[in-house]
Amino acid sequence: MTTWLQAFLACCCLGSISPTYAFNCLIEPNQTVDLGTPITGLLAQVLVSRADRISEGQVLAHLESNAEIAATELARFKSEQVGPTQLAKSKIEFAQRKFGRLQAMAEENLMPAQQSDDAEAELRLAEAELKVASENRQLAKLEHQQQRSLLALRTIRSPFNGVVVEQLAFAGEVVEPGAGKRGILRVAQLDPLRVQVVMPKTTFGQIHTGMKVDVIPELSSKERYVAQVRSVDRLLNAASGTFVVLLELPNPNLEIPAGVTCTARFPAPVGEGGASPP
Repeated sequence: MTTWLQAFLACCCLGSISPTYAFNCLIEPNQTVDLGTPITGLLAQVLVSRADRISEGQVLAHLESNAEIAATELARFKSEQVGPTQLAKSKIEFAQRKFGRLQAMAEENLMPAQQSDDAEAELRLAEAELKVASENRQLAKLEHQQQRSLLALRTIRSPFNGVVVEQLAFAGEVVEPGAGKRGILRVAQLDPLRVQVVMPKTTFGQIHTGMKVDVIPELSSKERYVAQVRSVDRLLNAASGTFVVLLELPNPNLEIPAGVTCTARFPAPVGEGGASPP
């Protein structure tokens, strides 16, 4: 059992809740993530600070990317080139006219058939050059797309709506990918919140997913909020005789703080004799 859970259970033991269907609980962020980088690079800029609100997709930080920007611009220019294609088309038009004239003359025996055959070969060569030019342009477009993807890896974006918990790296530092490496920012998703309720085993089987539960946070001026049961542990803790129920608590305006204790009131009858988690 983790240290924070031991402390939480100890706190629960001290409390006394009069309604038989009320239990102590703990409000937590739905998830806390250390945002890192998929590539090694020099951190150029961090655009947010501790406690700032962030939205999904928002740019939070940049790695140094001057070389990648230049490579992307070069790839874009190549992908938009039309000169080789236009040149190949002009060659085809000229070769078609030449072949048509020589073929007509060869049919009237006004010139050797070899010259007509040579003109036809020039036409086929011009058509092949057009095909090569078209393929090269398509290849350039794909290379541009690849460079844009590589450049995007140097921009750190928020995966969800939430807040910045802590800045872990600063501009000028080299950041690296991989497990165990230091991240750039620690962010938390606060909408919805996750509520952990430690329930006594006497209530096992009475809780089901989707059940509505009133949650009263410790530091909130509002009397209650409505949460919903998201999951119920199927494995009980034999030592404490408890199991954990997770609630999902909407928090669209971020008015409910995370990291505080609360009271969860389940629809009666749940619990026995003023029960609180042991």
